[in-house]
Amino acid sequence: MNKDGFQFEVLHTDKHCGARLSRLTTPRGTIDLPTFMPVGTCATVKGLTTGLVKSTNAQIILGNTYHLALRPGSELVQEFGGLPKFMGWDGPMLTDSGGFQLFSLAQLTKITEHGATFQSHIDGSKMELTPERSVQIQQELGADIAMVLDHVIELPNQKETIIDAMERTIRWAKRSQDAHNLDSQVQFAIVQGGLDPALRVQCAEQLIDLDFPGYAIGGLSVGEPPSEMYAMLDVTCPVLPEKKPRYLMGVGTPEDLIEGVKRGVDMFDCVMPTRNGRNAMAFTDEGRIKIRNAIYERDPRPLQDDIQTPYSHLSRAYLRHLFKAKEMLGPILLSLHNLAYYQQLMRKAREAIANDCFLDFHAQQMSGWHPISPR
Repeated sequence: MNKDGFQFEVLHTDKHCGARLSRLTTPRGTIDLPTFMPVGTCATVKGLTTGLVKSTNAQIILGNTYHLALRPGSELVQEFGGLPKFMGWDGPMLTDSGGFQLFSLAQLTKITEHGATFQSHIDGSKMELTPERSVQIQQELGADIAMVLDHVIELPNQKETIIDAMERTIRWAKRSQDAHNLDSQVQFAIVQGGLDPALRVQCAEQLIDLDFPGYAIGGLSVGEPPSEMYAMLDVTCPVLPEKKPRYLMGVGTPEDLIEGVKRGVDMFDCVMPTRNGRNAMAFTDEGRIKIRNAIYERDPRPLQDDIQTPYSHLSRAYLRHLFKAKEMLGPILLSLHNLAYYQQLMRKAREAIANDCFLDFHAQQMSGWHPISPR
């Protein structure tokens, strides 16, 4: 990274796999990598104050360009000093480009070389999102890290469609780069290419030629089996520059995170911990807990003994009661737990990498999540 206030350094790579311990410094603070970014889609990590998010040891939050452009509008956010100040978060932030929302709202979207024309999911009004407009919105939002606009498609798909989206992503990346002029913000490119190893490598190499400060791997976790996603990481991560951060977008489960770390990914984001928390599911080292189940009616144990949040001591019985009584506190507390669990998982991963024992950590976590049944 060549901008003032930004620095990335790899501190150590595990001797037995691609997992790496790194540090990313931004003007708003330093992030220990690998890391997980809670998703603050509409300038809030749903249901949680920024203080509660901070209590989970989160170091960086993600905001969503598409949603914030629609409401309240990036110009209004800029008036309040940018997204971090607007939402009361004093740490680093990353904003996505809106490309995934154009995919997820495909029935409302038309893609051309110029950009995307779509109907607002709020009021049906027509709007346009081009690479240049995405850059403008993200500069007005004022996050530390911005993403180029990419063309995301469903997988699996026809090879011609995958090639078309990949090549458009590269062209849009160059347009995004040319439009970006905010010194207090760096911009990451996004590697596309579907489930084709050769296309992934081709896309990565062409984006590397453009010399971005960081590189994301996009277009995965959109319907393909996890094994196919891991295969794409196997071919993509080794091609990406060693001295620049790597970000796997929109992923995922705890299993996905440590599989990504093993292959050299540094950054992750996903709505899963908060979305599942709102729906009464907690992540633990022993697997997923569906807290509404009757087995927890009189269970005095906390969700997990070593998770430290202001409310981590509360019993499973109490948490179950909150959901059964439809109290709004239940989704808040499980969302808080899940985010703390993801942060703890990343902290333990960093410790394991530092001690060259990440593969042992990986095996231990997997055995807890997927215990082998006795014969």
